[in-house]
Amino acid sequence: MELEEAKELKERCSQCDAISWGLTEEGKYYCTSCHNVTERSKEVINTDIIPNTKIKSISRGLKRKSKLEKGWDWYVCEGFQHILCQQAEVLKTLGVAPELKNEVLHNFWKRYLQKSKQAYCANPVYTSGRKAQVLKDNVHHSDWASGSELLSDASCASSLESGAESKSDVPTPKPFPALRTPQSVAASVCSGSLDGMEYSEWKEKGILKMTVPGTLALCYLSLLWQREAVTLSDLLRFVEEDHIPYIKAFQSFPEEMKLYGRDKGIFAIESWPDYEEIYKHMFEIATFLDLPRFPDITEDCFLHPNILCVKYLMEANLPVLGTEVRASHTPDEMHGLTHQVTKMTGLGDVDSLTFDPIAKGAQTVKYDVQAIALIVVVLKLLFLLDDNLEWSLSDLAEVNNEKNKTDKPWFSFRKWYQVMKKSVDEKKQNWEEARAKYLWKSEKPLYHSHIDKPGASKRREMVVNLQKQFSTLADSAPTIEKKSPSSFQFHWAEDDPSRPCFHGHSLQGILVKKGPALVTKNSLYWLSTQKFCRSYCKHVTTYEESNFSLSYQFILNLFSFLLRIKAALLHDEVSLIEKKLFKKKYSETKKNSRSRRR
Repeated sequence: MELEEAKELKERCSQCDAISWGLTEEGKYYCTSCHNVTERSKEVINTDIIPNTKIKSISRGLKRKSKLEKGWDWYVCEGFQHILCQQAEVLKTLGVAPELKNEVLHNFWKRYLQKSKQAYCANPVYTSGRKAQVLKDNVHHSDWASGSELLSDASCASSLESGAESKSDVPTPKPFPALRTPQSVAASVCSGSLDGMEYSEWKEKGILKMTVPGTLALCYLSLLWQREAVTLSDLLRFVEEDHIPYIKAFQSFPEEMKLYGRDKGIFAIESWPDYEEIYKHMFEIATFLDLPRFPDITEDCFLHPNILCVKYLMEANLPVLGTEVRASHTPDEMHGLTHQVTKMTGLGDVDSLTFDPIAKGAQTVKYDVQAIALIVVVLKLLFLLDDNLEWSLSDLAEVNNEKNKTDKPWFSFRKWYQVMKKSVDEKKQNWEEARAKYLWKSEKPLYHSHIDKPGASKRREMVVNLQKQFSTLADSAPTIEKKSPSSFQFHWAEDDPSRPCFHGHSLQGILVKKGPALVTKNSLYWLSTQKFCRSYCKHVTTYEESNFSLSYQFILNLFSFLLRIKAALLHDEVSLIEKKLFKKKYSETKKNSRSRRR
């Protein structure tokens, strides 16, 4: 219909020289060949639809923009707030306590807005135009859902919790460049938000700009404050599995929040979240907010190494004690040994585990990486992992299991290696295929300005149609069923012969009695790092795969895949634990190196 109405225009397109016109929703002519939109509109000359009136002038458009087409006047911080609301809602459905959103995350976000002078202060950076508002959502919470309360006067700051009190010596940042009035901003081709252009160019010393990765960091800080049973690697995996909004989080924005131009660079994400990047963001945000000491990580907390080690021992299909015996922490199985190493190195101390952003030289613990590193150290204590001893001990275990089929089987490193390698290879292949097939293009098309909207919408529609056609030709389902989230990536069952479970196996062939205690048959140990880098170096150690045994490489690659981290990061953590565990050995190495210099 719109092509028929546009036939009366016979001029050639200034871009492609074609004569093929269509009409946009606003009544403007656009070229159907190159999607160039002109400033010319269709003239309305039919007076039948306007009874009892006289036309005094020719209308310059078929219709006026509706409120939905024009969109709301909104600020960038409101976009981030909407993403945080969605992420918190998903975390609540995953079993996290509802207080995380309505109390902890809410107060952290309010504190950020106050510290960055975007809200809850006497002179917010928004010096003209409409003040930013809290986005309304389905959660009936007075602070999140209030309309004009977000950027009110300084009295709002008093509503912050005692754990997030602001300091009076916070430097006042320079405000954004003076914003235009809402009428002129709405017609801007730079961004859909009122301050998209200003926000993208805003650089102020001492002020931390919020980003989409920053929303994940803020969520993890809230989880850590609540001491929830979710590690950073779990959070990033839920993002990867598309349970938590991140890469296409802007798609959940209300239709009235028009997003284009500079907004695209702020909210559109084109890479998967990285563990070290989010960890860095988390530390920066906690420091910027001057957060107080977090609640203590005690032995009954999920993040304590004694509990986390059990989780990862089960995940990696390694021998784990039963619930009744585990409480005594006897060192006759792997969890007992990890408990002993934790105690000897002091890694289970409350002060070393609890995050305190304002403490001097503060560093938060990578709880999941630390627990895995403890398991790697125990595996080295038991099997040495030198591509020799582990296979000799496996021979003894297999001979014993053949002779005594009724007894509790001895743990065989070789059989465990074969099962785990096959399972991990399959999992890794599926993971790589899923990443390769991931559709980065969003269902809601992004465009540089509202003028480009018709062309962008039509191109997106064409792409979707082509995808459907190719899916039909290839006889493949275009949609993949999303799996329900789980804390475990592998599930092991005793009655599955193709994927045997080693949880109930014994370490009897590896441990020997020495008086009342049990000690390892292996009395040797090699250090993962002989010499640490200097304190001003960016990394702690240097990890080169070719310098280490194949068994050690397999163990690191297995666990680093479980956490979606680099093997070098895990190797660093193993080296740091060994440095605490073998202080004498390191001091002797240091003395020898000094004597050689002399």
